[in-house]
Amino acid sequence: MKSNILLKNIDYEFWFITGSQYLYGEDILDQIKNESEIIVDELNKSDIFFKIKFIDVVLTSESIKEKILQSNSDKKCLGLIFWMHTFSPSKMWINGLSEISKPFLHLHTQFNSEIPWAEIDMNFMNLHQSAHGDREFGHLCSKLNLKRKVITGHWKDTMVHHEIDTWMRACLGLHEMKTLKVARFGDNMRDVSSTEGDKVDFQKKFGVSVNSYGISELVNECNSINEYEIHSLVDIYLNEYTYKETFRDSKDKMISLFEAARIELGLKSFLKKNGFAAFTTTFEDLNGLDQLPGIAVQRLMKQGYGFGAEGDWKTAALVRACKIMAIGKEEGTSFMEDYTYHFNEETDYVLGAHMLEVCESIANKKPELKVEKLDIGGKNPPARLVFNAKPGKAVNASLVDLGNRFRLIVNSVVSKKIEKEIPKLPVARALWEPMKNLKTSATAWILAGGSHHTVFSLAIDKNVLLDFSLVSNIECIVVDDVNDITSFQQQLELNNLIYS
Repeated sequence: MKSNILLKNIDYEFWFITGSQYLYGEDILDQIKNESEIIVDELNKSDIFFKIKFIDVVLTSESIKEKILQSNSDKKCLGLIFWMHTFSPSKMWINGLSEISKPFLHLHTQFNSEIPWAEIDMNFMNLHQSAHGDREFGHLCSKLNLKRKVITGHWKDTMVHHEIDTWMRACLGLHEMKTLKVARFGDNMRDVSSTEGDKVDFQKKFGVSVNSYGISELVNECNSINEYEIHSLVDIYLNEYTYKETFRDSKDKMISLFEAARIELGLKSFLKKNGFAAFTTTFEDLNGLDQLPGIAVQRLMKQGYGFGAEGDWKTAALVRACKIMAIGKEEGTSFMEDYTYHFNEETDYVLGAHMLEVCESIANKKPELKVEKLDIGGKNPPARLVFNAKPGKAVNASLVDLGNRFRLIVNSVVSKKIEKEIPKLPVARALWEPMKNLKTSATAWILAGGSHHTVFSLAIDKNVLLDFSLVSNIECIVVDDVNDITSFQQQLELNNLIYS
């Protein structure tokens, strides 16, 4: 498994367990095991990012429960894949499934892809019974009201591979949330609703620990950084990014850059020492800092940290989870905010940005290093990276606390190339066209209670987030599927009844 700067050094895997029974005899059971191993071997040769480990062909209630209990305690196992090669009477699965604590996927497939018309006989029919063995298993799962992913199709099909990989990424995201620690420097922006929430309920649901620290603790960490480290980081800034010829001649800009480097090193040091993989800041609490952290946040996000502005700890956690779910992909993921619209007779667009904090992983080319005045926060002009986002298919997502539950709102978008010059807006930005269109998607987003803060990702799509909501057992609303606002409102009302 490929590494990530913040991903724990464990070779994660998913367990593959095949269901059958003793009815068929040893020779047939050997064939079932052999064919299961062939499937797992071929899946591991596909584009699926994660390793699949074949465990066994289970034949009794005792063996099923034993394997499931083993998976519960195995730190490498992120989830299970079940397949019924033959008929496996599902009452055998009750005791085991009643103990399961990992997400599981029901793969509804069969070893052969086509019917062998000239050779098919009753022996073949008795052996290749996935068509109704899986239905027996599915019935029990529904009777037990178990949340699971069901994927149907032949195991050689690339679409099946993609669906399996998508679900696995969701499982990794949930696993990350269970151990995630979020540091909050300062509180939420005053009087803002969507960035608030119940941290106890959040930890109960996801496992995420969210704790606050006075800005003075960050300031102390920044002040402890030695000058050699600061100069070295400034050299990296000047080598990695473009800037105007006059930039280095400006004493004020260079002083700002050195202070920005101090903040980045202090932030990273504090987060690493205390095991945080996500954090928040707020422009309302910068006591002791020279400037609002800009380039520091942008670069730390690129390294894998989650971030939320104005104390938005839910979005910080979701940014981190989405970055982990995108592991192995080149496209980027960032904290984002809807800023302003472009209403046009042909196509409507959204211009997204933030004051400073947009991750450089979504940049369409090498970012430009700038130091400019920021008319908020009352501090010195901060250093930041300025760029336009890459074009391509993307997704916007918001995780909100509705009081009695958490809701994930998702909108597929198309990131567009920005054709116009924006000389007076020295911030990173993205321009996108929402699906289905701006009028419908924005209306649905607002009705669903989506925040103005989002995760913007070119690396994952709505299916990853749908699977993430499935394995996390939370509500998910996809607004690009909305055709009729009245019907959508009725669906929201129905959801309110279900969750109440």
